[in-house]
Amino acid sequence: MKEIAVTITGMNYYYGKRIFCINDILRCKKEPDNAYDAEAIQVSLPLYGCIGYIANSTYTVARGTISAGRLYDQVKKKFYIRVKYICSNQIICTIEEGSKEKLEELIQKQMKSKMNDGF
Repeated sequence: MKEIAVTITGMNYYYGKRIFCINDILRCKKEPDNAYDAEAIQVSLPLYGCIGYIANSTYTVARGTISAGRLYDQVKKKFYIRVKYICSNQIICTIEEGSKEKLEELIQKQMKSKMNDGF
């Protein structure tokens, strides 16, 4: 698959940007029953739960990234993304390929590191 970039938005409704680090692996899950957006894709981390959503509005999708609506049919119900850039009000990520086991192992390592850093 060609590298696909997405924008995470809505972080300020949850934990803000402080929990994100460059190269973090994040979980994504489609939310077809979301009351506000039938193509909503939730972004989450263990211990925190929901930390934002993949942007799906012309106002929130950063230039060069695709919306949740355009991504929706290209990914499985659950998938992973990697943080590439942290901007003032957006996080830019790319779709991460690999085995679920390996990606979950990386998430567990990064969560241990965050706990040691006091997040």
